[in-house]
Amino acid sequence: MIQDQVLPFIPQRPPFVMIDAVEEADDQTSVTSFTVREGHLFVEDGCFTEPGIIENMAQTAAAGTGYKASQEGKEAPVGFIGALKGLQIHALPRTGDTITTKISILHQVLNAHIVQAVVTLGGKEIASCELKIFLQKEMLNA
Repeated sequence: MIQDQVLPFIPQRPPFVMIDAVEEADDQTSVTSFTVREGHLFVEDGCFTEPGIIENMAQTAAAGTGYKASQEGKEAPVGFIGALKGLQIHALPRTGDTITTKISILHQVLNAHIVQAVVTLGGKEIASCELKIFLQKEMLNA
């Protein structure tokens, strides 16, 4: 799936898009891929920066939720990061690298989702954290 095909699943628009493809999405997980490109908003000195990695995690969560909403004939909900817990970034991907991000839902209570995010490069974990994401209530009832 190319970037234009992921746009219906996330509220972000270029140049603030940090995923290229939804590789997998179901009720409990979502997996995306992203190739780091020179000139991208969050590329500095040839590396994808920490804020970019965090936003990639959040957009992967959004893509899974948006994909599920589209399957139900609804619009993708807008979400906000409420908290990060246990953020670990072991390496920064370089331009030309393709990262894979997996989100697993740990808990869901009303409009709050607690998810575990893991970013890999070439099968090796380079970043992880737990995110607390809040979905806008009016979008949940649409």
